[in-house]
Amino acid sequence: MSNPSNLDSETKVLEAPHEHKDELRLWLRLLTCTTLIEGEIRKRLLEEFETTLPRFDLFAQLERAPNGMTLGDLSRRMMVTNGNVTGLVERLVESGHIERFSLPNDRRVQIVKLTPKGRTSFNRMAKAHENWIAELFGQLSPKDVKDLIRTLGKLKESIKSPGAAAGS
Repeated sequence: MSNPSNLDSETKVLEAPHEHKDELRLWLRLLTCTTLIEGEIRKRLLEEFETTLPRFDLFAQLERAPNGMTLGDLSRRMMVTNGNVTGLVERLVESGHIERFSLPNDRRVQIVKLTPKGRTSFNRMAKAHENWIAELFGQLSPKDVKDLIRTLGKLKESIKSPGAAAGS
C-alpha cells in the first residue's frame, strides 16, 4: 500500500471523486501534467547539457530578441525578479554565452544579448527540447494535440475574460 503523503494531489482527489467537482479534478490533472513535464525537461537539460531550466528560458527569451533586451524586460518576460535574472546573466556573461552593454544615451540601462557561442548552444538545446516534448506527447494523436490546443485556448480565454476571477 502506498504512503498517502507521497501521492500527488490528483491521485488524492481520485480516491474520493464524488467529493470534488470535475473542474477541480481537471485543474489538478493539468497541474500534475505540467509538473511531470517540467521535471523531465529539467532532468534532461541537466543530464545532456549541464544546464538548468531558468538558463534555457533566458536563452529562449534572448533568441527572440536578436538586438538584445534590458534586464527589466527580460525579468518581466521570464516572470522572475531582477535579482534572479542578474545572477543568471552574470554567470552567462562569464561563460561567454551572452554579452552585456549599456545604452550609449543612458549608461544605467543594461542590454543583454546572446553571443554566437550562446546562440549555438541554445540552438542545440532547443532542437533537443523540441524532440523531448514530441516524445513526451508521443502517445497523443495529431488530432488529440489539435483538440487539446483548441480546448486549452478556450480555457485560457475563459480565465482572461472579465469576471472569471470573481467566479462569474
